[in-house]
Amino acid sequence: MSVMPNSHEALLRNRARLSGRVALLGVSSPALLAELPSGGLVMTEHAGCASQLEGQVNGEAAWQVAFGYDHPALTAGGFDTLVVFLPKARAELDLRLSLARWLAAPGASLILLGEKKEGIAGAVKQLKAVAPQAGKIDSARHCQVWLADGIAPLAEFQLADWMQWHAVTLADTSIEVSGLPGIFSQGELDGGTAVLLQTLADLPMKADRILDFACGAGVIGAWHQAWQKAQGRAVSPVDGVDVQSQAVICARATYDRNGAEGTIIASDGLAEVDGRWPAIVTNPPFHTGVKTDTSMTENFLRDVSRHLQSRGELRLVANSFLPYESLIQRFIGPVERLVEDRRFTVYRAIRR
Repeated sequence: MSVMPNSHEALLRNRARLSGRVALLGVSSPALLAELPSGGLVMTEHAGCASQLEGQVNGEAAWQVAFGYDHPALTAGGFDTLVVFLPKARAELDLRLSLARWLAAPGASLILLGEKKEGIAGAVKQLKAVAPQAGKIDSARHCQVWLADGIAPLAEFQLADWMQWHAVTLADTSIEVSGLPGIFSQGELDGGTAVLLQTLADLPMKADRILDFACGAGVIGAWHQAWQKAQGRAVSPVDGVDVQSQAVICARATYDRNGAEGTIIASDGLAEVDGRWPAIVTNPPFHTGVKTDTSMTENFLRDVSRHLQSRGELRLVANSFLPYESLIQRFIGPVERLVEDRRFTVYRAIRR
């Protein structure tokens, strides 16, 4: 069994506060549900956690699982206790608090939990902006627990109202990119992605279909197809996969607005991915919260060869200090560095 985050342990210390119908927003450990006496709703934006949570709901306590902020299980005014776990991105907290208030029944209570190192002290200001009556009820496991009774419900919650658009221009090709709170590189073109896109223009891939792993808002797929059109080249559809609900939502919106082709799916790593591609591109994540965590990319490199056709190309950008070259060589084949500077390296490998 996985170790629960400190915030989940802090909630268990205060489980007596959970009354009526309960909604848990931002759960990251399925083990939590087995420790709670009653059912309700549990929301996560992580595809792998959502799948694991589905496996936890067959016991006596009936928990309904919602993957992301647009899941149909999220319905207004039905919950008496709302538990909000502090998200990694501060901007996402406002979104999560708004969802909680929309889910809240009249007279509902709201509990906010988070670790000190993750910024719970600053997050309290956001909580008090919508619930001035909130007070701290516990400090434990390096966490703070805040409670607001009788919160003011929201009459409406539309995820589309939180979506923002920005332009990305590179190599004389422009696209519009969707963004939601909590998504990677919201409102700007990430430096690593920019370097990777430039290599796609300088050294085009010879592939009639591409997979974009950890696709985020769909920048690579939408831009690459727009660049191909501008160059008068045949357009290669780009399928995208990401673990985060907001990324999947934004990638689909980005593709729709730019007329891009490809299927966007939610998957923890490559777990839900079937098929083989002649080329795969990626700007993979290397953080879990505030910690450097390369495990997702390492697992991807171990698994990706079964999704890459023989003589197929992998093109990966990463911060130059990350130790990926030997792993690519081991699991894919010979590696070359297309670009290398103090910040980023773009690796190209051909499957043996």
